[in-house]
Amino acid sequence: MKQFHYLICLTLFGLVIQCEGLVYAGDQAKLTIKDHPFDGGDKFDVTIELPENVYDSLTAEKPTGTLLLKQSEEDGGLYKEIAKFPPNDGSWKLDEQTRTASIQLSGLSLKSEYFFRLYWKQGDNKKQMIAETAKPLQTKREWFLGDKWKLAGVGILICGSVIFFIEVAKRGWKLKVRRIAGLEAVDEAVGRATEMGRSVLFVPGIQDMNDIQTIAGLNILSHVAQTAAEYDAKVEVPTSRALVMTAARETLQGSYLAAGRPEAYNPDLAYYVTDEQFGYVAYVSGMMVREKPAACFYLGAFFAESLILAETGNSVGAIQVAGTAQPSQLPFFVAACDYTLIGEELFAASAYLSGSPEELGSLKGQDVGKIIVAVWLLGGSVFATLAVWGIL
Repeated sequence: MKQFHYLICLTLFGLVIQCEGLVYAGDQAKLTIKDHPFDGGDKFDVTIELPENVYDSLTAEKPTGTLLLKQSEEDGGLYKEIAKFPPNDGSWKLDEQTRTASIQLSGLSLKSEYFFRLYWKQGDNKKQMIAETAKPLQTKREWFLGDKWKLAGVGILICGSVIFFIEVAKRGWKLKVRRIAGLEAVDEAVGRATEMGRSVLFVPGIQDMNDIQTIAGLNILSHVAQTAAEYDAKVEVPTSRALVMTAARETLQGSYLAAGRPEAYNPDLAYYVTDEQFGYVAYVSGMMVREKPAACFYLGAFFAESLILAETGNSVGAIQVAGTAQPSQLPFFVAACDYTLIGEELFAASAYLSGSPEELGSLKGQDVGKIIVAVWLLGGSVFATLAVWGIL
């Protein structure tokens, strides 16, 4: 009796090894369900090997039967229909040579257990179960998503380009950067302020230090302040955030030190006004009318106050240089200012002024990314057009 029990156990163990816990072959079909590779743990790939008569019935001009796939999250629990063939909405794929039907199931939950059953219903007859899974199945989350390989390739290419250009710049190769007219006017504007005995006004936007436009504006302030220190001109920096005031003071102090005139630095030239948007712009506008600065710089994040500042500066006859990445505010600066840094010119200005290998390399690497995107868009447009014309 014990030998008989051992024989039964060995036979069952052999069947489990053969089926790998994934499939159970019924009398008429074999159901295979595998975890979809390179996904986030929400897909199964289902393959059904069908006998010849069932396959012919499904693929006939007028199918005489229906294939039903049902799913449950409990062994012996309630099974709900998740896929049906026919009709075929394009999700089912048929292989005539192997007589298989396959479909991808999506929207599954990670670490949940699933049971599956396959039914065959012919005409008006009662449906019959023809296959089921041998044990509960679970999805697995992969390290990489298969549908993101293209994005990963582009990211690696752009990051590689940035590293390459940084190394090239460090080795002394000169990287060409397009001339930015607004920054070349800094010497002219500061020189004019020195000749007229008036101050230079610098407004670094109205956002805090967590805005990249504010950081870009302060980078340009470093160059403006150093030029002003060399020309012995006064730079006044009213701010609407306390943290920006602190950063502006550090920037001014470093610029005066770099110009060799640390004794000329005055921390009171960078000061805090108010966080209130229109309270801040009211103060700056009033100060501009009273002191009539010879040069005004607006570089950072601006909103409704952009036109007020630009028009006030224009009314006092100041040379004005503006720059922002806010598309809705650019028209006001373009109309009322002498020079305007448009969009990414604001961020490129730091590399343009400093000549730092790291900044220049990053700038050129970003240019490679723009070229890739432009080629991608152009190629996609060409292929889409050819497809519409029926050439492809």
